[in-house]
Amino acid sequence: MTSIPSKNLWIRRQQCPCGDWKCYITYEGDSDEGSRAEELVKAEKASSGAMITPYVGMVFKSDDEAFEYYGNFARKNGFSVRKERSRVSPQLGIYKRDFVCYRSGFAPVKRKPNGEHHRDRKSVRCGCDAKMYLSKEVVEGVSQWFVVQFSNIHNHELLEDDQVRLLPAYRKIHEADQERILLLSKAGFPIHRIVKMLELEKGIQGGQLPYLERDVRNFVQNRKKVVQENEALLSEKRENDLSELLEACKAMKEVDVDFVYDFTVDENDKVENVAWSYGDSVNANAMFGDVVYFDTTYRSITYGLLFGVWFGIDSCGRTIFFGSVLLQDETPQSFSWALQTFVRFMNGRCPQTILTDLDPGLKDAIRSEYPGTKHVIPPWNILYKVPSWFSLHVGPRYAEFKSMFDALIQIENTEEFELQWRDMISVFGFGSDKHIGLLYSVRASWAQSYVRGYFLARMSTIAYSKSIDAFLKGIFAAQTCLRSFFEQIGISANIQHQAHQETHYMHLKTCIPVEEHARSILTPFAFNALQQELLLAMQYAASEMANGSYIVRHFKSMDGERLVIWLAEDEQIHCSCKEFESSGILCRHALRVFILKNYFQLPDKYYLSRWRRECTLLIDDDHNNQITDGEWFQEYQSLAETLFSESSITKERSDYARSELTKELTRILNEVRNLPDTDEVLMNMTVSPTS
Repeated sequence: MTSIPSKNLWIRRQQCPCGDWKCYITYEGDSDEGSRAEELVKAEKASSGAMITPYVGMVFKSDDEAFEYYGNFARKNGFSVRKERSRVSPQLGIYKRDFVCYRSGFAPVKRKPNGEHHRDRKSVRCGCDAKMYLSKEVVEGVSQWFVVQFSNIHNHELLEDDQVRLLPAYRKIHEADQERILLLSKAGFPIHRIVKMLELEKGIQGGQLPYLERDVRNFVQNRKKVVQENEALLSEKRENDLSELLEACKAMKEVDVDFVYDFTVDENDKVENVAWSYGDSVNANAMFGDVVYFDTTYRSITYGLLFGVWFGIDSCGRTIFFGSVLLQDETPQSFSWALQTFVRFMNGRCPQTILTDLDPGLKDAIRSEYPGTKHVIPPWNILYKVPSWFSLHVGPRYAEFKSMFDALIQIENTEEFELQWRDMISVFGFGSDKHIGLLYSVRASWAQSYVRGYFLARMSTIAYSKSIDAFLKGIFAAQTCLRSFFEQIGISANIQHQAHQETHYMHLKTCIPVEEHARSILTPFAFNALQQELLLAMQYAASEMANGSYIVRHFKSMDGERLVIWLAEDEQIHCSCKEFESSGILCRHALRVFILKNYFQLPDKYYLSRWRRECTLLIDDDHNNQITDGEWFQEYQSLAETLFSESSITKERSDYARSELTKELTRILNEVRNLPDTDEVLMNMTVSPTS
């Protein structure tokens, strides 16, 4: 019996959110994994262009490296190779390797027990003498492999590029295609239709896949056999893995009393869903949980579980981990349980805004569980689906369509968006296209004209999406059992929580008093954003209107003007671009008016607490009662903030403070460690990961 995989493999979800199982979403980077035949061929041609013909005396670090090199050489020259013989010694292990042409030698004659010949089958072997023999030597303690014989003389015709790719050695079905093949096969598609579907999805001509129809047929038959053999074992392994995961959660709870987890079971008392979070994450959410990103882009091949992660952003612009969940399926019921559990973990706090991928089931769950929360789909979660959905439909006009669609996302007026949307449908003849219908039904979550003004805390940027991808890749780099997977998440989350934002001198660039004042209040991340807006504000002219409002225009552009409303009695300012409502950082248009009105300092209300320096230090509310008697801590916190503000004024001050503070803290720490480690009263202070 074939054994089941020992590792738990994770891949991106590729099922289309439109709900049609025949739909397929390709992600940026699929071509790197070999899913596009044309790009593979181009890469091979480019990489083999400067390949040197092997020669006697050529050196390789290992026999595997030599075989790979010889295989690439063979691919370029119209044949393939195989491993023929190896020799072993007690001292050196394998010390001889023979690699030969795939047509080397002759097929042995097989006879039946009664002496009759087997049915003759044509063999490709014809005694070809092309070969590369290697020998291992140890030079100064390092093993190296030398080519001792090489021949590139063949007694058969070599193949052209379009033929050599179909040799068995080069025909491989990659993981992304395997998943798609199994999905279509399960839906009842015959093999020839599956092949045709793959060709259409990849936009290539018939016969250009890097494998043959019979390879697809053999793969489906073998996989069905494996699935049938292992179905019971896989179910048992999944149950055991989930039980071990719960044991790991219980063990973590004993070590960290602030760790939280929950799970559900089915009617057979088997674990379905599991969610967990850490004490540091709960503390961080108390300060930075106003905006949350819920990522659900990965699922397990082995168990079919959907993996979800909650992220946020701290005052220094760093991605912070809030919690994670494993779900049995992708139904609204499962999503609802995940959302309810997250709020319970975070002491009942609902986010002001939640960002997710495009998923109708998740959208319905958010609307039900978080009725007061704004649901936003970041632009990148829309744009990567666009090529898969529309490139074949619009054909050579795709570049024109993409340009029009990109402009649609950025339109700020809802009436104009609706008009341009209808124009796009008419121009490209979409009619009742299901993907156009899906995008339009959720336009309030992704189109700028509908999203503008909702607080996003600068989390809808490409830079933020890359930081999330980096976190997830770190988790999935070691694909193994669920317990180890849980431990890897804990390690990655801890690294994020302990990340230290290096204190650095923030240079002034405008010499405007507003800038200097902001530097003493905002974190470097927020200050850099405001400073950039201040620099751009210098390029704008403001014209006062009769009612006291202002029209602000760029000096080179007469269109794109902004209306800035000024309410003097309350020192309130409102810009039509709504940047402050979105990011919590004043825009260049509002800053231009403040400068025009000779403000040396911005009103305190325009420095949000989440972007202030003091918000990088968070004391757990549950332990506040234990340290109230120690007023020294508040005094220390006040002194630290004052020192930071004063030392940031000049580089000389900053360098001196950093040098002296390190010396003094090191000295105090050493003395504290020499003091007794027990006392009648235990002071338990918890500092958040954002400190």
